Amino acid sequence: MLDIIGKRYVYFAISALVILPGLILALFVGLPMAIDFTGGSLLEVRFTSGMAPPESEIITVYNQLGVDNVLVQRSGEDIIIARSPFLEDETRQQVVSSMETRFQEEVELRRFESVGPTIGQEVTTRAALAVGVAALLVMAFVTFSFRGVPNAFRYGVCTVLAIIHDVAVVLSLGAIGGYFLGWQINALFLTALLMTIGFSAHDKIVVFDRIRENSNLYRRLPYETLVNHSVIQTLQRSINTQLMTVEFMLLALALFGGVTLREFAVVLLVGLFSGTYSSIFIAAPLLVTWEKREWRSRLKPSDSQEATA
Repeated sequence: MLDIIGKRYVYFAISALVILPGLILALFVGLPMAIDFTGGSLLEVRFTSGMAPPESEIITVYNQLGVDNVLVQRSGEDIIIARSPFLEDETRQQVVSSMETRFQEEVELRRFESVGPTIGQEVTTRAALAVGVAALLVMAFVTFSFRGVPNAFRYGVCTVLAIIHDVAVVLSLGAIGGYFLGWQINALFLTALLMTIGFSAHDKIVVFDRIRENSNLYRRLPYETLVNHSVIQTLQRSINTQLMTVEFMLLALALFGGVTLREFAVVLLVGLFSGTYSSIFIAAPLLVTWEKREWRSRLKPSDSQEATA
C-alpha cells in the first residue's frame, strides 16, 4: 500500500517550494493588477496592412500624447492590445488618429474599455470579499455535513486551509506570470480563481466523505492508517475525473487557444491541478497532523536540549 500520509511533510515542503517564490515576488514587486481592479483603459486595434508595428512604437504614440505606464501586447500578427491609465474618449480618438498618421495606414478600433479608479477599487474590495465569503461558506457547509463525525469542525477547517493553499498557488502563478510574461490579474483571472475554489472544495469533500465511511467500517484501525487507506481509494477517481477530462481540455485550450484566453486556461489548468493535489496530499494529511497534534512535539524542546540547558 502507498504510504501517502506517512510522507506528508515531504508534500508540505513541495507546496512551500511552489508557493513561496511567487509570493515573495508579489510581496516585493506587487501583483500585476489589471484595469478591472486598478482603473484604466484597454484599447484593441487592428492594422489593415496585416502586420502590426513593434510594441515600442505603440508606446511612443501614447507617450507623445502625455500618457505613460502603457503595457502593449500583441494578439496575432495584426492586432495590438494596449493597457494604459484612464483615457477619455477624446484622448482615445487622438491615439487612434496618431497611429494612422505615424504608420500611414488605416487602424480599425476593435475594442475600447475604461474603468474609473473608484470603480476599480470597489471591484477589488468586492472580489476579495467574494473569495473570503466563499471560503467561510465552504467551511460551514463541510462542518454541517460532517456533524455526525467526531471533531467535524476539523474537516471544515482543513478544507479551508487546503483551499487557501490552492489560492496561494494561483496567486503565485499570477505574480510569476506578470513579472516574466506580462500577465495581469483581471476578471477572467478572478473567474479562474473562484472556479478553482469550487472544484477544490468538491474534491476535498469526496476524500473526507470516504474517510467518514471508513471510520464506521474500520473502527480499530489507527487513524493515520485509516486516512491513508481512504485517500488511496479515492486516488484513481481524482486522477480520472481531473486529468482525463478537464485538464486535457484546458491544456488544449492553452496550447491552441487565442492569446486572450490563454492566460485564463493556464491559470485554471494549474488551479485545478493544485486542487486535486491538495485534496490528496494536503487536506487529508492536515487532518492526521491535527489528530496527532504533532506541532506540540515539534515545538517542544528535545530531552538533549533540556539537559544542555
